[in-house]
Amino acid sequence: MRFPTLLFIVCIFVSCILIYLDRPESRPQALTGLRAGFNDLATPVLDLSVRPFRGFANIGPWWKRQFELAEENRALRMQAAEMRAWRDAALSLQERNARYREALNLQADAAEDRISAWTVADRSNAFVRSRLIDAGYDDGVRPGYPAVNVYGLVGRTVEVGRSSTRVLLLTDINSRVAVMADRSNARALLVGDNTEFPRLEYLGAEPDLQEGDRIVTSGDDNVMPRGVPVGQAVRDRDGRWRVALFSRTAPIDLIWIWPFEPVQAPEADPVPEDLFQEGAN
Repeated sequence: MRFPTLLFIVCIFVSCILIYLDRPESRPQALTGLRAGFNDLATPVLDLSVRPFRGFANIGPWWKRQFELAEENRALRMQAAEMRAWRDAALSLQERNARYREALNLQADAAEDRISAWTVADRSNAFVRSRLIDAGYDDGVRPGYPAVNVYGLVGRTVEVGRSSTRVLLLTDINSRVAVMADRSNARALLVGDNTEFPRLEYLGAEPDLQEGDRIVTSGDDNVMPRGVPVGQAVRDRDGRWRVALFSRTAPIDLIWIWPFEPVQAPEADPVPEDLFQEGAN
């Protein structure tokens, strides 16, 4: 059956009129109101009719999410059980450590003596790696104090003002810290070279060091206290030993300044002769 030419022309004409009237600037006000009223009436009906189909479409993802939550819950229960075992072991070790300290007459550094500070500026560039903090001499900070965050050693204080201090980071080229491997007590010097992984120097010909060994301060340099966490031993592409710093685990924001007084040489604080005489008598 052949399509009538007149009907085709009428359809084209009506289509052009509809296209013209659909433009917002050409649409009559009456047609706009009529269209808005129709949308207001049709929207609730359309929403009501599509709800069953929407519910059927969500059944699959809902059950999938339930299985995922059940698996996640099972994994969290296992982790909680492991954490309870580790907590009991930690409490036991804490009690044993307290007994050892009492027997050896050791005094632990009080946590309340540490000075909290926020980093307020990053002074790092191609040649200097340092941070500016909002604590200074008036807060008890002195040059040479270790700076730590929640993960480990960050650096040490070098320039102290009344209310601010510059902290030299372990990655700075001027940083030198005596460290050791926690597993084997292998000694080394942690040397900054302005990279994210400072290198280990003076390890010896055959050091007892393995990938992943925990590196802590040794205290041999009388600059840092012994046992402060530093990082993990890693090898670079050239086979040299370096340290992946714990302090780089998260951005360095809140840090603590650890008041540490190095051991003085005997001649720096001599004992008066009369005390020796009194002891001899």
